[in-house]
Amino acid sequence: MTAKPRTKTVDLEFPFDREGVTYSRLTLRRMRAGDALIAEGTEDEVIAGYLLMAALCDVDIEVIKMVDIEDMEKLSGAMEVMLGKRGKKAPLRRKGKTRSNGAT
Repeated sequence: MTAKPRTKTVDLEFPFDREGVTYSRLTLRRMRAGDALIAEGTEDEVIAGYLLMAALCDVDIEVIKMVDIEDMEKLSGAMEVMLGKRGKKAPLRRKGKTRSNGAT
């Protein structure tokens, strides 16, 4: 069995500065059970995702909000890997077969 990575670093194509710190890469860690509660009570799914990403990168949400959209796509992909949501195959569908609900 291969060991799963504990962190994933994403080099930012578009680095930025915030409060005297230059962000040229962000490192995500694996999610812990308590992280599932970070966005509890947040109805906005985007903000909830940003809150989780900020926690996994150990930065303030304001840092995540400053990430360029192209870099955000890379970060989101890395986050999926760290959450175990990448690399799973979709169930096979049989060609020519369709489901019917019984109505004609």
